[in-house]
Amino acid sequence: MAADENYRIEKDSMGELRVPKDALWGAQSQRAVENFPISDLRAPRAMISALGLIKASAAEVNRDLGLLDDAIAEAIVSAANAVAAGDYDDHFPVDIFQTGSGTSTNMNSNEVIAHLATRTAGQTVHPNDHVNMGQSSNDTIPTSIHVAATLECEKHLLPALRHLRDTLYNKGDELSEVVKTGRTHLMDAMPVRFDQELGGWAAQIDANIARVESALKRMRMLAQGGTAVGTGINAHPEFGARFAKAVSTASSCQFETSENYFESLSSQDAAVELSGQLNTIAVSLMKIANDLRWMNSGPLAGLGEIQLPALQPGSSIMPGKVNPVIPEAVAMVAAQVMGNHTTITVSGQAGNFQLNVMLPVVAYNLLQSVTLLTQSCRVLADKAIAGFTVNEANLQDALSKNPILVTALNAVIGYDKGAAIAKQAYKEGRPVKELAMEQTDLSEAELDRLLDPMDLTHGGIKQ
Repeated sequence: MAADENYRIEKDSMGELRVPKDALWGAQSQRAVENFPISDLRAPRAMISALGLIKASAAEVNRDLGLLDDAIAEAIVSAANAVAAGDYDDHFPVDIFQTGSGTSTNMNSNEVIAHLATRTAGQTVHPNDHVNMGQSSNDTIPTSIHVAATLECEKHLLPALRHLRDTLYNKGDELSEVVKTGRTHLMDAMPVRFDQELGGWAAQIDANIARVESALKRMRMLAQGGTAVGTGINAHPEFGARFAKAVSTASSCQFETSENYFESLSSQDAAVELSGQLNTIAVSLMKIANDLRWMNSGPLAGLGEIQLPALQPGSSIMPGKVNPVIPEAVAMVAAQVMGNHTTITVSGQAGNFQLNVMLPVVAYNLLQSVTLLTQSCRVLADKAIAGFTVNEANLQDALSKNPILVTALNAVIGYDKGAAIAKQAYKEGRPVKELAMEQTDLSEAELDRLLDPMDLTHGGIKQ
């Protein structure tokens, strides 16, 4: 095969092929580029970073075990750390839709790191014999999913969820004296305070934090050391345990070797579990986003309870229109994450005997969900929750006309009498207090006490 000035000739077990002259990848990566021209989706940054950490940690372990030359190990560690830092992301061109084991992405990292390490080691560093020593794509790619997702959750998603939770609680405290009409079935119900409504949202987020933290316990268990089928063939018996300690040190995050490599290679149950918790976060965010949209609706023909920050013009044809753009964006993210979870669920069951064969798509969708939820939580907190204002006049007007307040009189006048007053109040558009004064023996002072909206938010029966 002849080369030209833009290409070089590389060889692998299948023969020769041309590789772009300046590419750091080699023959196997190039075959993948040519074989899978399917999408413009590539391995996520977090996955590439995890692969760099994995290769550096593996080289250190193999050196310490006396299996890898010191100079080669040092060169691999240096090159792999540069890959982890994002210095060579342009040299990871392989499509995410590839062989189900992720072998092409693993070899992409092996070849790039070997190429870089050869420059500094003073000798040839082989992508398989050295960089991939004691490893297989079948344990490395599952490990990269666990390492990447755990680090992204620990460093980004969990802090973002805590920020959203705290913002909700703070906004609730700010509005703790403001009462509004509660709603069930989208129909008027008994009054609630803003701190109660926002506190409910915050509690959802707090529960989601606990869910993610629980799922990460399983994500911290690593497949590395299982090699091809879970037996650990070609890896030192101590490799897996030593590797877990090394990658924990390198990442400043605690990992452990899997208790059962056969489970770790053949299934993606831990990733499916984590995705399920991300799906629950998406459900929570969709609920919060839609509540905000309803509360902000109007300003004249809707509920008009709050006014979200005006961030941009809302229409190309209607001047002055401002839309709830942040809740809408968050709702779309929630829909995307729900779709990602379906993909991960289908992929998770694709464990044929000793290997799951949809690993790359699990990695892509799981990490995308983490990133989308991280950014959405912060945007929702900072650009919607923290800055909305309350239209107190609208709130008070709705409260004063709410016939459901008659519920507070049940213990005194009975359900049937209350229902009759409520129906008449709806029909005639009159306040409950006015009708109750006409149709019961209760005094105005007693009715003011029994029907006080703020008191009604504290629950219990007033005598």
